[in-house]
Amino acid sequence: MNRLTFLTAGMTLIAGMAHAHATFEVDQAQNEKSFKAVLQLPHGCDGKATTEVQVKLPEGFAFAKPQPKPGWELEIIKGDYQKTYDNHGTKVSSGPVEIRWRGGTLPDAHYDTFVIRGKVSGFDKETVLAFPTVQLCGADDRLAWDEVPAAGQDPHALKNPAPTISVTLAGEEHAHGAHGGVQTTGRVEAGDLEISGGAVKAMLPGAKVGGGGFIVKNNGSADDRLIAAESPAAGRVELHEMTMENDVMKMRKLEDGIAVPAGETVGLRSGGLHLMFMEVKKPFAEGDVIPLTLTFEKAGKVDYALPVGSAAGGTDQHKHE
Repeated sequence: MNRLTFLTAGMTLIAGMAHAHATFEVDQAQNEKSFKAVLQLPHGCDGKATTEVQVKLPEGFAFAKPQPKPGWELEIIKGDYQKTYDNHGTKVSSGPVEIRWRGGTLPDAHYDTFVIRGKVSGFDKETVLAFPTVQLCGADDRLAWDEVPAAGQDPHALKNPAPTISVTLAGEEHAHGAHGGVQTTGRVEAGDLEISGGAVKAMLPGAKVGGGGFIVKNNGSADDRLIAAESPAAGRVELHEMTMENDVMKMRKLEDGIAVPAGETVGLRSGGLHLMFMEVKKPFAEGDVIPLTLTFEKAGKVDYALPVGSAAGGTDQHKHE
């Protein structure tokens, strides 16, 4: 992969003047569960430092509590919810609808995160939640990440996409069960490892590269390592990582695999560690299930499968050469 490919890859990469988008560190949450939304801001406004961050909370993200940041003043704007939500037996119809961090300074050359914890609630189908976000850089400059794709629209076509989270249904992991003899997104055990939460994003017609991921938890006392992955749906599957370098999001292949330390959980998701499906034979379509074989250094091989969600959710796709 050359430098040009790095600079054009994926939703979280360059848009316009080499600016990466605002995204969430983890972009999938389960309905009726608490979720820590970690917003990643990779730059300021055309070279100017960010002095205020405003995040509008979507319906269905209730009981929000922002994490304070040293040097920043917190403002919580409250309002009425469209629905009523259960908070440990108490019916709640209003709460935070927007969070603002003000008065701090995030230089354009630096990267930082802003955290909001809340409960994802009230959904009866897979849904993508958008969190319109605005960066203010002094009195006159602003950068809005507030575009939401319409039904059927390619999110890659948006110049300033809002950060999003894909909502999965409670119990959905177990409801998929087995598919063609391959365990799907339910929890799969391989030695001391527990694999769950698989997801892959639908691809555009004619696309040859797709992205996916899952969560692996090491319940043992010894470290392990994911060293390979393969799928009959692709010519090859590679282990990749996205990192921020000098305000540019870059992607690299992990030749040595992905470490899974003892007692820890490792998530493969967009914006960080993830799987890349190369030379895809047929573009992944929403509703498909992609079979996958994972090979771990100690736990050995395990069959798994990833359900294909909408193009707006799941793990980002990237262009490769």
